[in-house]
Amino acid sequence: MPASKSKHTDPNRKISTLKALWPFIRPYRARMLLAFCLLCLGSATILLVPLAFRDLIDFGFGQQQAEHDGLLGALSMDGHFLALFALACLWAVTIAARYYTVSWVGERVTADLRSAVYGRVLAQSPQFFETLQTGEVLSRLTGDTTLIQTVVGSSISMGLRSVFQFIGGMIMLAVTSLHLFSLILGLMILLTLPILAMGRKVKKLSRESQDKIADASALAGEILNAVPTVQAYTQERREANRFSERAEISFLTAVRRSRFRSALTVIVITAVMGSIIFVLWIGANQVNAGVMTGGQLASFVLYATLVSGGVSTIAEVWGDVMRATGATGRLLELLHAQPAIIDTATPQLLANGDKAEIQFQQVGFSYPSRLQTAALDSIDLTIAAGESVAFIGPSGAGKTTLFQLLLRFYDVTHGTIRLNGQDIRNLSLQELRGKIAIVPQDAVIFSTSALENIRYGRPDASDAEVIAAGQLAQVAEFIDRLPDGYQTFLGERGTRLSGGQRQRIAIARAILKNAPLLLLDEATSALDAESEVLVQQGLNAAMQGRTTLIIAHRLATVNKVSRIVVLDQGRIVETGSPEDLRKQSGLYARLANLQFDVQ
Repeated sequence: MPASKSKHTDPNRKISTLKALWPFIRPYRARMLLAFCLLCLGSATILLVPLAFRDLIDFGFGQQQAEHDGLLGALSMDGHFLALFALACLWAVTIAARYYTVSWVGERVTADLRSAVYGRVLAQSPQFFETLQTGEVLSRLTGDTTLIQTVVGSSISMGLRSVFQFIGGMIMLAVTSLHLFSLILGLMILLTLPILAMGRKVKKLSRESQDKIADASALAGEILNAVPTVQAYTQERREANRFSERAEISFLTAVRRSRFRSALTVIVITAVMGSIIFVLWIGANQVNAGVMTGGQLASFVLYATLVSGGVSTIAEVWGDVMRATGATGRLLELLHAQPAIIDTATPQLLANGDKAEIQFQQVGFSYPSRLQTAALDSIDLTIAAGESVAFIGPSGAGKTTLFQLLLRFYDVTHGTIRLNGQDIRNLSLQELRGKIAIVPQDAVIFSTSALENIRYGRPDASDAEVIAAGQLAQVAEFIDRLPDGYQTFLGERGTRLSGGQRQRIAIARAILKNAPLLLLDEATSALDAESEVLVQQGLNAAMQGRTTLIIAHRLATVNKVSRIVVLDQGRIVETGSPEDLRKQSGLYARLANLQFDVQ
């Protein structure tokens, strides 16, 4: 199920969802064990402080000096204060060491999780992105992983510390005064049910808030990738308003979550502190009655403070954990998404890998989002190694679909595609796509130098090989005019280049790959007449000795191919040389007459 469809189906995810993070935490369990030991040491240290205060009050100020049976024995008053300072120093060191350790683990786990999710997304076929916007993926990779980092790197540690502090404090309260402790315990049990009920509401609202933020991010990513079009149609205000509406929805949802979380915090703190104050009032009366000492009451107050602080921290951490639960669930949808196209269990090696003979045998295909409509229907076609074949036809005829099936972006619905006699489904994706070079209609330029953009076709190529490929594609004609030549940074998506220049970079990239099968999807469509002539010369050289498939709308660019295949409504309606097709008075002839008559 696509992630975008499933994200609203289970808002009340269970806390057990966080167990899915264990494979990412497990490699660092030694550090987690160290953090746990530091946590235990720090918790034990802070629990000793109230006892030290009890002794300071009861023994340090000259009271009950004859007994000397406190925690610090017969220390003088100065000794008591030095002992308190030593405890404070030990507590500070353990807290700092624990904080560093868990923060390191949190950052490391987040980085690993982001890499795993990103790698999984890159393995998805194009149909995965038919229903999931890239902006939402980025939101999950950044916002959701940040929530998880907060929980793994601090909140869980704070929560465990508070739990230890709460349990230890409760034990010491019982040891100090069982009567007062029983009163506190009874009051706290009465508070549990409303707190749990509101916690579930906060969890649900946290999930909704994260989804609304992802929706806004998805819209922003889509529009930012289309800024020139937005500005050309003067739609800046409209798009800003659309984003503001999404942001407002996410704001209102977040406010609702914050309102419930704030209410939960108020109820918890007020109820707990009220209970403690009530119990302390009773304790003060017991001191006046001589039932307990002032030091015992002081230590009881401190333990009660530790307990109340632990409860408030646990409530706050619980909110973070609920948000992280939703974030983890959203990331798991990406991490567990199964690619529609996967390698066979026992992939074959391609025979005669230096050539490419292609056979389409009764190929039929429908896009997953349009299963009732056949994009291709009963395609039978054999293309010999080294042959150049052009596919022409009206928009929607199925030309690009053939390329996508060859690359196994999708698998055929019916029939078989063979490369050198082997079903391409029996080849690994790495093996298959490694034998194909493609120049798409919309050239993709990365945010790096011209040299590295061309080298993307073969990452291990030397600079000399990259430059040679650039010369074949007539890249040198404009590269030499750039400030740093091939080392010039081309900007995001190649914004510093014209459309024709970006296309020539993409052609050079394909030439450098030197694959036996070359796919040209309107490779010269963005070029002016002069550049087209130069690039066509480079393409002609690149086409020598390899199989080349060309999608073309301008028929003048395919006059020298071996064969032309005419597609219409997913079927082959004509095939032959340009001269033969002109004589048949079919679809090709009509298209040719329209184009050449206009010219």
